[in-house]
Amino acid sequence: MEKNRTLQEITVACALLAALSIACDHASPADPAPPSGGQTYVLSYDKFSANVEPVLTSLGCDNMNCHGGGIRGTFQLSPPNDKNAHYDFTQACMQVTGSDPKNSPLVMKPLAEECGGATHGGGSFFFSLDDSNYIALLQWAESGSFK
Repeated sequence: MEKNRTLQEITVACALLAALSIACDHASPADPAPPSGGQTYVLSYDKFSANVEPVLTSLGCDNMNCHGGGIRGTFQLSPPNDKNAHYDFTQACMQVTGSDPKNSPLVMKPLAEECGGATHGGGSFFFSLDDSNYIALLQWAESGSFK
């Protein structure tokens, strides 16, 4: 009887460990964000308004079939008929990775994959690293600082 109880306890312990290891594998992100030491990456609203918002609008990112029609992925913009620059600024800031601004979604998604960009459901907009609109997004993303 004592031997069966010990065997049951071992079986339960192994099952519990297996369940925990599976849960841990699924719970951890593929690429965890690097620690920021409690600091926030702060970007300029003025530079956004002058250099980034016009790019997003000119490319149609804020149209109702794209990011202006509701959340697409993790990025939403105010629609063209109801612009809210402060809201758009906040949303754009969330698309910038302070620890690696040049690889931020805001910069990589509109860049063509053949130029090193990321897959984007809306297609590519920048087919050269010299594109002035690409440079505007990149410079803004890189202009932030940790505070």
